Amino acid sequence: MLTCQKRDAYRLLLPVLLLILIFVARAGETSPPPVPLANTYQQGIALEGYWISEKLDGVRAYWDGRRFLSRNGNVYQAPDWFVADFPDVPLDGELWMGRQRFAELSGAVRKRFPVDSEWHDIQFHVFDLPGPGPFYERYGQLQALVEKADSRYLKLVEQKPVSSYTALKSRLDRVVGEGGEGLMLKRRESRYEAGRSDDLLKVKTFEDAEAIVVEHIAGKGRLQGMMGALQVELPSGRRFRIGTGFSDEMRARPPAPGTRITFKYYGLTATGLPRFASFLRVRDDEPEQSGTEP
Repeated sequence: MLTCQKRDAYRLLLPVLLLILIFVARAGETSPPPVPLANTYQQGIALEGYWISEKLDGVRAYWDGRRFLSRNGNVYQAPDWFVADFPDVPLDGELWMGRQRFAELSGAVRKRFPVDSEWHDIQFHVFDLPGPGPFYERYGQLQALVEKADSRYLKLVEQKPVSSYTALKSRLDRVVGEGGEGLMLKRRESRYEAGRSDDLLKVKTFEDAEAIVVEHIAGKGRLQGMMGALQVELPSGRRFRIGTGFSDEMRARPPAPGTRITFKYYGLTATGLPRFASFLRVRDDEPEQSGTEP
């Protein structure tokens, strides 16, 4: 049996042990990286001072010098060989497989246990170098880092000045016609600062946004027995239905309530809801966490 002295000693040690356990549990936690976010380009914005590049439909990732972080600060588990030649400084970019391969890419990079054969088809396309100075100086330094690394898995996103709205529209039509998602505009003199601003602009033939699935609406006619539409909720709390953009496979196995999705639309209705909303993809680009199925 425990003596009174031993019981008192255990009681004194218990808070210390709990603090140690909490410290160990939090040791692996990370904070969201302070990345710049894009606003949407509107015709009439002066293009002087912006550089243009293709908007990649990949997974945004922040290389902190030793691992990939998601926008929420979770870790993408890349194979060691994939990052073996990467520089040990922060890089901002996107993991990418190619145009119109987002679902395949997302499924690969989110796994807690990376599959080599899947990662062989992935590259990290970098478009900014976190740090001081204007963007055009950082971009020059970034170019030198990529060239020095000489890794087939590390690529520089080409960015160059845009001459006019006509040139911008021509490039946008060409990229979209080839299966691309759109374009990005980066202010040449911009600093690397977290948050959304006009220093970074996305250029698309449509607008996009995110919503949470609330309910499945049953289909009729040809869609009998399948999902006909999704009832979704915007961050504002307003709800509406999305009934187009789904494959029959997705209608048979629709995203569950609580799932975050991305949809495209063309302006707003008189009541302020997205006009001609159409499903784009399930927004499942956060890596799997401990305790989830691999």
